[in-house]
Amino acid sequence: FIPPDGNFRLLAYHVSAQNLVAIPVYVKHSISFRDSSSLGRFEITVGPKQTMGKTIEGVIVTSQMPKGVLNMSLTPSQGTHTFDPVTKMLSWDVGKINPQKLPSLKGTMGLQVGASKPDENPTINLQFKIQQLAISGLKVNRLDMYGEKYKPFKGIKYMTKAGKFQVRT
Repeated sequence: FIPPDGNFRLLAYHVSAQNLVAIPVYVKHSISFRDSSSLGRFEITVGPKQTMGKTIEGVIVTSQMPKGVLNMSLTPSQGTHTFDPVTKMLSWDVGKINPQKLPSLKGTMGLQVGASKPDENPTINLQFKIQQLAISGLKVNRLDMYGEKYKPFKGIKYMTKAGKFQVRT
């Protein structure tokens, strides 16, 4: 695209008030810390909500664990996970979500002995992509080109990509 000299309109769009964005994934979580116990329970399940039959891929779940968590012994049903005991960052690379067998991460947390349970549960951050779907509802209806002798092919590749999607537990 070579812009013309001077002012010009490249794009015009309208979003109706009825076009509410529905979040296409859900996260079920169960995170529990017990007073006067050196163990805690951790469980997360991720699943699709409204994807119009499209695959959710590139799913990465991260969570900043409280200072009192020393280590985590977790088992993923899918993908790989890491826990950094220094930064207390849990990262789970899920990959694609299969709706027939939802990915989950379960296990225990080793906590500091004698420390009181954390004031609040950690937040869960989620990244994902959905090819050929625009959950915003924005669509390209037409493309007008002037001064060209050929007719352009209208081929649009939509992609939904999560920015900062956060689940508070």
